[in-house]
Amino acid sequence: MIHFILRFSRQGKLQLQKWYTTLPDKERKKITREIIQIILSRGHRTSSFVDWKELKLVYKRYASLYFCYAIENQDNGLLTLEIVHRYVE
Repeated sequence: MIHFILRFSRQGKLQLQKWYTTLPDKERKKITREIIQIILSRGHRTSSFVDWKELKLVYKRYASLYFCYAIENQDNGLLTLEIVHRYVE
């Protein structure tokens, strides 16, 4: 199950967010800042999967944009990467 989708730039500016779980705005902003910081601090040759709390973050960089999906740990990360690719097309 997808919990949320984020699209942000290399500078860390959030451009799009879609949440499929109900959270207060303050909590969403905190989560968004934390995830953007985690992903931007990773090297470009590292894995596109990050275990974060009880979720798995699947992200992909296209040009200067990052697309990040938060899914459950047991969900298929490779299938999610394919979904990201289809979305970008």
